[in-house]
Amino acid sequence: MKIDKREQILESAQELMCQIPDKDISVNLIAQKAGIAKGGVYYYFKSKDEILDAVIEKCYKNAIHEFFRGLDYEGTSLQKIKLLFQSIIKSEFSNNEKNLILSLHLSENIQLHNKMKMIAVQEISPILTALLQQGCAEGSIQTEYPKESAEMIVAVITFFLDTSLFPSDSISTYHKLKIFAHVLETSLHAVPGSFNFLFEPIP
Repeated sequence: MKIDKREQILESAQELMCQIPDKDISVNLIAQKAGIAKGGVYYYFKSKDEILDAVIEKCYKNAIHEFFRGLDYEGTSLQKIKLLFQSIIKSEFSNNEKNLILSLHLSENIQLHNKMKMIAVQEISPILTALLQQGCAEGSIQTEYPKESAEMIVAVITFFLDTSLFPSDSISTYHKLKIFAHVLETSLHAVPGSFNFLFEPIP
C-alpha cells in the first residue's frame, strides 16, 4: 500500500500542533516526525505556514465530511443546521488529545489564530447559506441576506468558542451560546427553541 506522504506530513504537523506551541514547530521537526527528508516536505509545501494552514483547513473539511455523512436529505433546514454545527463542535472538541482548535486558541500566533477563523468562515458559510435558503423556502426562517447571515453566524460561533479571548468556563460559554441562540431565533424569525442545540450537550 502506497503511503500518501502529503497526508503523512499533515498528520505529523497536527500532532505537533497539539503538543507544542506552533512557534516551536519547524519544517525540520515536522519532517523528523513524519519520517521524511526535509527536502521531501518542501516538495509538497513551500513553508511551515503553508503546512499549518493546510492542517487547519483539513480539520474543518473533516467536520464537513462528517456532516454530509450523517445528513438526511429529507430533513428540514433546521435539522440540517443542527447536524452541521454538532458535527463541527464534536469533531473539534471531543478528543482532548488531538484538540487542534483548542490548541490554536491557546497559541500565541495571532496570524495563525486569525487564519483559523477565516478558514472556518470560508469552509462552513457556503453550506450554511444553502441551508438558510432552504429554511426560507420552507418558511421556518426569514432572511433577505442568507449569505451574509451565514458568515456572521460562523464568525460569532468561532469567536465565542475562542478560549484565548474568553476563559475556559463552561457556565460562561453556556450562557453566551444561550443568548446567541435567542438572537438567532429573533433575527431569523424562527420558532423559539429552534437553536437550543447550540448550548445543549452533544449526544
